[in-house]
Amino acid sequence: MRGKVAALLVAGSLAVGAGGTYAGMSLFSDDGQTQSLLEKATENGKNLNAGASVSEEEFEKIEKTYKLISEQYVEDVDKQQLLDGAIQGMVNTLDDPYSVYMDPNTAKQFNDTLESSFEGIGAEVTMMDGYVTIVAPFEDSPAEKAGLKPHDQIVSIDGKSTKGLDLYEAVLKIRGKKGTTVKLEVKRAGVSNTLQVDVKRDKIPIETVYSEVIEDDGKKVGHLKITSFSENTADDFAKQLKALEKKDIDGLVIDVRGNPGGFLQSVEKIAQHFITKDDPIVQIESRAGEKQRFFSDQTSKKDYPIVALIDGGSASASEILAAALKEAGGYDVVGEKSFGKGTVQQAVEMDDGSSIKLTMFKWLTPDGNWIHKKGVKPTIKVEQPDFYRANPITIEKPLKFDMTGEQVKNVQTMLKGLGFNPGRDDGYFDEKTETAVRAFQNANDLKASGNVDEETATMMQTKLLEKIDSGKNDQQLKAAIEVLFGK
Repeated sequence: MRGKVAALLVAGSLAVGAGGTYAGMSLFSDDGQTQSLLEKATENGKNLNAGASVSEEEFEKIEKTYKLISEQYVEDVDKQQLLDGAIQGMVNTLDDPYSVYMDPNTAKQFNDTLESSFEGIGAEVTMMDGYVTIVAPFEDSPAEKAGLKPHDQIVSIDGKSTKGLDLYEAVLKIRGKKGTTVKLEVKRAGVSNTLQVDVKRDKIPIETVYSEVIEDDGKKVGHLKITSFSENTADDFAKQLKALEKKDIDGLVIDVRGNPGGFLQSVEKIAQHFITKDDPIVQIESRAGEKQRFFSDQTSKKDYPIVALIDGGSASASEILAAALKEAGGYDVVGEKSFGKGTVQQAVEMDDGSSIKLTMFKWLTPDGNWIHKKGVKPTIKVEQPDFYRANPITIEKPLKFDMTGEQVKNVQTMLKGLGFNPGRDDGYFDEKTETAVRAFQNANDLKASGNVDEETATMMQTKLLEKIDSGKNDQQLKAAIEVLFGK
């Protein structure tokens, strides 16, 4: 299906950086004579923006309340704030983290959506269960290096509670100039105490496609990693795919781990390389149950095997691609269950510069499944080693012999991952743990006290991140390559 572009959003989340909303997506409508669901939504948005009104009788209660407060409240009130508050209240009653209202000032700060780079911590966030929640940190970003992970809930920003803040207010507090630091208090599933995470802001380049050829037992494996779906991602993907094919690859791994989403037209273009015209890439369903399906033009599949890689940070557009590859393409999906975001939003701009982003549709997989809050399940589940999930260490006082707790447990997990086996990982700092700490300190030219002070904790986290970044211990990628060739 081709033709006009409707301004519909699928991600419903924000990039924490100066670029503002990075994850806006557009969907293609068909070029037939009848109006598509998406064209209808766009037309509705135009009507709203043009000032289509509802009868005064229907808004009599609201009007009376507005006059009562503006004219008789004990103190003077800002009338614009009353109007904004009324709109915000209506949106809030939907209890939908992806439907949001931005007043003119906030909308202006988020209207530049596709810069080549931005300044911030480099993480996609959304609202879940009343908390600002990490969807995924960008690859090699300050957020990733600081240890933030998908589903982390931000409880406070620079010591101030996030309670009562909407998503946009929180993002404005988190983002900031390169070189400055934001202090985040994070609630993480499976951890009883909150974590203190300091993130040094930096310039975040928007480069979204990375490719390499991996040699495996005489086979050439193309590895294409997509970190987000920006406006140019599909073109970059096509160029790098073509370059890999010229190198006569024997198989391809499409990696969307940690990818929080982006423009859907990018997903549609990418999926067309691998999905034939026999099955839809994605389906869009309206509140009335009407469905519209989007197809590829391809008549045949690639002549090499393909595997997709996903994890808990794969959201929105990433899930659309993974589901299409799994259900319409019949390809294996390796990794862990994805994030679970299955709704579609439209952004409607008002005459005064304010904006409402409203959930208007569900998106469904090729087989008609709705993955919202469920995620896409891999055909082959593979988890990374334990040290990939190690939590940041916050040092208020040195950790030492005979101490217990989750911080000690994190230290033990890190030590084991770095090759300094403490002999246990239950959170008790015994003599073997002390010996392992001392060995790590000696190996890294630190004072060999056997205690974990701030310098030792920082070095552990740095070395662990280096080990993860090297890719040598990427069990999911290794499994994907094995699946390619039926090992």
